[in-house]
Amino acid sequence: MSAVPGMGMAEPAIDVAQWRKSERARLIEMRLAVPASQRARWSERIGEALLELIGDARGAMVSGYWPFRGEPELVPFLRALRDRGIRTALPVVVRKGAPLIFREWKSGDKLAHGVWKIPIPAEGPEVVPEIVIAPLVGFDPERYRLGYGGGFFDRTLAAMKAMPRTIGVGFSQAALPTIHPQPYDIPMATILTEEGIVQPRG
Repeated sequence: MSAVPGMGMAEPAIDVAQWRKSERARLIEMRLAVPASQRARWSERIGEALLELIGDARGAMVSGYWPFRGEPELVPFLRALRDRGIRTALPVVVRKGAPLIFREWKSGDKLAHGVWKIPIPAEGPEVVPEIVIAPLVGFDPERYRLGYGGGFFDRTLAAMKAMPRTIGVGFSQAALPTIHPQPYDIPMATILTEEGIVQPRG
C-alpha cells in the first residue's frame, strides 16, 4: 500500500483525515476477511508473547480491552494475568471528546454495554494502569498506531500524570509504511503482532 502521493506533515489535516478514513475501512475489511479460526491462532500467539513481555508484574494494574470487529482476542490473556497476581482493567468511554477512564475487571464481574455495545465493567472505582494494551487498526515502523478515529487513546495518554507502559497489539497484515503522524499522535512503547515485536527503522 502506498501513501497518498505528495502528502506529508505540511499538508492540510483534512487530507490526512480522509486518507486515514479510507485506510481504516480497508484494514478492518481485510481483518474481518481472515477466518475466525486463523484469527484465534494469531490471538493465542499474541497472548503468549504478551505474557512473556510483561513478565513478573505482580500487583501491577494492566488495562486490556474487549475485542471488537475482529481484533485480537485477549480475554484469556487477561485471565492468565489474574492467575499470576496481576490486576486487570478495561477502558470505558465516558463521552465523545473525553479521555477514557479505567475500571478494574476480572472474570465474573458484572458487565454493561458501552459505546458500540462493547462490554465494560458495570461498576467500580476508577483505577490507573501501569501498563496499557491498546488494540490497533493499523501501525507503522515508528510505532504509531492507527485507531478508529475517535482519538480516545491519544487523549487519555496525554491526560495521564505519568505515562504508562503502552503496548499496541494487532495483526501483522495491519502494517503501513506510515500513518502520517500528526502532533497529537502518541507512539506506543511497543507494538506486538503474531509475528513478534515491531522494530523501529534503524
